[in-house]
Amino acid sequence: MKTILFSILIFISSIAFGQEIPTNKVISTANLYQYLNASVQQELSKNGVVSEVDLANYFREKFAERYFYNWKNFNNRFEIYQQLYPENKVSHTENALDHISKFADSTQWVLPFNYLNGEPVNAYALRHLARQHKMVDIAFYYNYQNKDTKYLNYFVNQVASLNSALELNQYEKIEDGNGVYEAFRSGYRVLNWLEIHNMFLGEKAYTHQDQLTTIATLLQHAANLYATNTEFVAGNHQTRGMSALAMLSILFRDFKGADNWYKRSMQLLGEHLDKEINDDGFQFERSVHYHMSDIENYYFVYQLAKLSGIKVAPFWEEKLNSLFTTLTKIAYPDKSAPVLQDDTDNPWAEKNDISGALTLGYLLFEEPSLGYFANSKVASKMYWYLSKNQLSLLDNIQKEQPNFQSISFLTTGYFVQRNGWDLNDNMMIISAGLDPDKPDHQHGDMLGVQAMANGKVVLPNYQVRYSLEDYGFFKNSMVKNVALVDDELQGKKYTSNQGGSGFGKFLALPNPKVIIWENNSKYDLFVGSHNGFENVDVAYSRQVINVKNDFWIVKDNFKSAQAHVYKQVWQGHYSVENGVNLIRATFDDATGFDIFQLHKIDNVKSEGTRGKQWSVLSKTTAGDFSFVTILFPYKGFDNRIDELKTLPDLKGWKLNAAMWVSENENTISLTKENESYFFGVKKLKYNNKTIEFSEFTDAYINTSAEKIEVKLLGNQNVGVDVKD
Repeated sequence: MKTILFSILIFISSIAFGQEIPTNKVISTANLYQYLNASVQQELSKNGVVSEVDLANYFREKFAERYFYNWKNFNNRFEIYQQLYPENKVSHTENALDHISKFADSTQWVLPFNYLNGEPVNAYALRHLARQHKMVDIAFYYNYQNKDTKYLNYFVNQVASLNSALELNQYEKIEDGNGVYEAFRSGYRVLNWLEIHNMFLGEKAYTHQDQLTTIATLLQHAANLYATNTEFVAGNHQTRGMSALAMLSILFRDFKGADNWYKRSMQLLGEHLDKEINDDGFQFERSVHYHMSDIENYYFVYQLAKLSGIKVAPFWEEKLNSLFTTLTKIAYPDKSAPVLQDDTDNPWAEKNDISGALTLGYLLFEEPSLGYFANSKVASKMYWYLSKNQLSLLDNIQKEQPNFQSISFLTTGYFVQRNGWDLNDNMMIISAGLDPDKPDHQHGDMLGVQAMANGKVVLPNYQVRYSLEDYGFFKNSMVKNVALVDDELQGKKYTSNQGGSGFGKFLALPNPKVIIWENNSKYDLFVGSHNGFENVDVAYSRQVINVKNDFWIVKDNFKSAQAHVYKQVWQGHYSVENGVNLIRATFDDATGFDIFQLHKIDNVKSEGTRGKQWSVLSKTTAGDFSFVTILFPYKGFDNRIDELKTLPDLKGWKLNAAMWVSENENTISLTKENESYFFGVKKLKYNNKTIEFSEFTDAYINTSAEKIEVKLLGNQNVGVDVKD
């Protein structure tokens, strides 16, 4: 009889051991041991059973070895954290109290329901509840409040409330657009709960059972992420989820199935690296925000793998390194970065802070060119994801100024015209790309420009936020430095997402074509076109010339058989100076920025919102027209374009004073010593020499005693005939 009973127990046990971790329920802490690998079960088993105390002790030790830092050193780390980031106490406190005031610890997880004050919770708020980012603030608040256990218990109870919602099938589903277990939200929650779990492991109030419940909950998340992500899906949502799954597979590799989680997550992350990090190093969504978000996703996995001695493919390291290097290539001279597409950290900000990301890059790769941008401390969030040895590198950062100047991202479609790396140097970035598969985060800024000069963002773009009512407006062309026709904007057929979080996208955007990208010692030249105005029968192209160390020339070309209102939109606070052909912005240090039209225009109209302003310059005419515009940064009042002069001096360049004479009286020229830029030229004469083009075009001509250098600035298919 004993033998039969023993056999039955073995059979039942083998069924349990063969089970996979379920996706639709959280394993009880009493049964959690049954899902361990056989070797770990054997190590911990006493009379065929693993006690909850022994299991909790085991994973406390494993977390000390495997997590980003040893939880046993938390109190010391927290003291240093308070010294390095004293300002964070206020933000942690505000966020923690905000979350606690809105949501009960045993909150609901499906709409509709109300905040504690009785107001309805919307989809945007549920999205952030699901991410649990303010729960991290509550964990910090627990420590600021002398470890008042009610804040620790708030976390424990909120985890339990989600588990109850899962069991009762009362949680927001993926198909609703803001699903609680959707890959991005689930992945973000895993990242935050892992941080809190490690933070609390040394606390007596965080009982053995509490710890195991958190672990069991994280295992259910892993099982769900594994089951719902069988195939590649483009975008950062799956990337965040697979980053979390890889982390869980490394931290909890003691459980059956974790090796499959690791294989699946690394396979899909590898596909994202291959397909979504373009060959020029830019993240495919063309946004600094999403670029840096991807850095985090890959970093978390890379760092944990290194700590556990798990090798990742060299391809991983190369791609991760390229993500950091790309940020240096687009950086402004003040070491910030332009605002590109859906950048959302600080609404209406005109720059991106990339120093935190590049400090992290320096600690990973110890390259002085990354160190040039690094801070003496990491971003406060990342402090908890770095080892003590890595942090010590910040005591003596090796810095080396980058040696690249103007540079292009041909696949992504960004073109940087750079004069140098001194703070006062000019730098411009041109946007000329459209991701063919997922342009969801793209703005209506095709062939738009942004620029910095004299340490000021003279031509800004603005960060956005999905929850703001005017997000769709700030995503489109009136708040970009672009050219427009009539009342047409570039972004068309705007639609918000299904979940109602505020995010929206354009279903129709212009397709760009890059015609010329050329760099030499005298100038940088970009020429491109897009089809955004073909619906009103207008062909459009833009030329951007960086006259090295002096100014930019932007030429916007419109071709049509009908009458239209052609427009340029320039961001900034401008005044009209002695006629509409010159507008000016000035800054607090007497630097300024002039926009000077070389063809007469009709009107300037200024508008604004949210403290931002822009000017719309327009010309109403039948047929073709080109704006020829000098973008002129200056330092000091006397160096402005003199609005009282008909032919002002332009940093030594003379307007319409070339030695070469055009047969066309409408030709515009800029000349300095032997160099000239011509716009709208077909035939030129000087002494006995002639230069004739097969059609009207734009050209750069450098005349010396030895030779005549002619370079086309527009259509490269134009024929050139030079005769003595």
